[in-house]
Amino acid sequence: MTTIDEAQNSDRAIGDIDWHVFPDGTRRDEFIAPSGRLARVRLGDPSAPRVVLVPGVAGSKEDFILLMPVLAAAGYLVESYDIAGHYESVGAGPANLDPARERFDHDLFVDDLVAVLEAGRTPAHVLGYSFAGLVVELALVRRPDLFASMTLMSAPPAVGQVFRGVKHIGLISDMPPHRAAGLILWGIRYNLNRTPPQRIAFVRERMAVTSRACIDDVVGLMMTMPDITDALAAIDVPALIAVGEQDLWPTAQHESWARRIGARLAVYPTGHAPCETAPNQLARDMIRMFERGGE
Repeated sequence: MTTIDEAQNSDRAIGDIDWHVFPDGTRRDEFIAPSGRLARVRLGDPSAPRVVLVPGVAGSKEDFILLMPVLAAAGYLVESYDIAGHYESVGAGPANLDPARERFDHDLFVDDLVAVLEAGRTPAHVLGYSFAGLVVELALVRRPDLFASMTLMSAPPAVGQVFRGVKHIGLISDMPPHRAAGLILWGIRYNLNRTPPQRIAFVRERMAVTSRACIDDVVGLMMTMPDITDALAAIDVPALIAVGEQDLWPTAQHESWARRIGARLAVYPTGHAPCETAPNQLARDMIRMFERGGE
């Protein structure tokens, strides 16, 4: 098991990298989901226990480039995919459903995740990043048999209009989804978090092809998250909430959410993206949960 000091030192040594380049041995393909073709990557022994990493709004599978090899080296099959309407899965969406629908909704993303999980070894360890944390929660309530564990990384610690708890903008967050999405994209585009040059270049490239209509719909979904708190708390699956000290939501809110759903909380000296800036610490804590189970 990697020690705390070793993991922190490894994370401190991370430099600016090319976010197009996956680790050696990564396999690329497309998964045919209910919403369409989803770009997917996999790394590790195909017969090993499975870890599925789901990116959030305006994100992609590349967000996990640094996390995947650490988990694979520990003996896991690690996979991720671009969610519908995003980056290399931009063609997937509600128009492909049977029957077709006009808008992206919670069920679309949950149905896609359930299909991905059913297509491989289960139960699987599943991580949801930000918005995808909400999707993972909904999928867990629907199909707990598919889950060996749940990790919520920087996921909203709330139900209903989850932006109300965000630092600084909570009081002005009750705006139409299109305007709220525009504010979020403006912050990303102008690099308010001061991410390194190669990272922000990739993020801007990704944003140029990701569907704005999808992002608007997803932001709307984050304003209408169903209250499944009691159902989550009743499911006997190990859960980890992994966040940075400078996350969008205050640590106190994550602490409260962890208590409400019976999850362990891990806080790192970073921001909203521990998978980018603290992947070794995140992997250490995930693996500890995998190995200890419900202890």
